[in-house]
Amino acid sequence: MEISFNTPALLFPAITLLLLAYTNRFLAIANLIRKLHDEYISGKKTAQLLAQLHNLKKRINYIRQMQALGVLSFLCCVVCMFSIYKDWTKAAEYIFAASLLSLLASLIISLVEIFLSTRALELELSDIEELEKTNFFSGLMSNKDKKES
Repeated sequence: MEISFNTPALLFPAITLLLLAYTNRFLAIANLIRKLHDEYISGKKTAQLLAQLHNLKKRINYIRQMQALGVLSFLCCVVCMFSIYKDWTKAAEYIFAASLLSLLASLIISLVEIFLSTRALELELSDIEELEKTNFFSGLMSNKDKKES
């Protein structure tokens, strides 16, 4: 495989945008944790609130791992470019592979965190009684009944 400066440089914008997205997720979750913490302190200690806080704690840890692996990927790209500059071709190939693997791991953890975030939304919606009683098919049936009358 022929590796040039352009090869690791192609990852720079992708990694930068990914880190920006991770930071935005972190900030949104941090604000939510602060809000829920205030509710907890004010005495609203419900099971749902505790479940949400537990979920958010896991998500923050995943986001930290995602960010760390993203930064590692970025650093590997820089070291890879330095290796290319010094004409250390074999080292550059291995370092670029490490960059790709850390980026892949970061994306996999991001996928896990997305599944956790949907679980958090399910927790949020679980207290709405009407959503528990209806489902997609019963909603269709009630609309069909309304049209017939």
